[in-house]
Amino acid sequence: MIQLKINGTSRQFDGDPDMPLLWYLRDVVDLTGTKYGCGIAQCGACTVHVDGKALRSCQTSMKTLAGKSVTTIEGLAPKADHPLQKAWRETNVLQCGYCQAGQIMQAAALLKDKPHPTDKDIDNAMSGNICRCGTYQRIRAAIKLAASGKAAKA
Repeated sequence: MIQLKINGTSRQFDGDPDMPLLWYLRDVVDLTGTKYGCGIAQCGACTVHVDGKALRSCQTSMKTLAGKSVTTIEGLAPKADHPLQKAWRETNVLQCGYCQAGQIMQAAALLKDKPHPTDKDIDNAMSGNICRCGTYQRIRAAIKLAASGKAAKA
């Protein structure tokens, strides 16, 4: 039996230990904000935090998560009021939106490690997250806005 926390809630898992965390989140726990993209940890759509670090859930097996804490986009800020979420809205980052949960989770990990990132820091941290719509300039602007503390209050 694997014991872990998902968004602060204790969970138990006694299924296939090789099951990817992504499928556990989406199919068992019904947290569908984390998206399936490529399945090989190259696009970033499935990014979540495990013990505060950004990881690709499609390639993270359940057996590696015993005693760990997982945060999904739903748990980042339950009222969607995280500074990055506010900045995303304010800078109109979204187009199709499919990759954006993973983008925000990657950006949140960046800001935790580097509260005032340079453009190079942002580009390096976000380089593994693909946006089909090409909203990269708006993503960078939103990260800078969130880092500045000037994102809208609503």
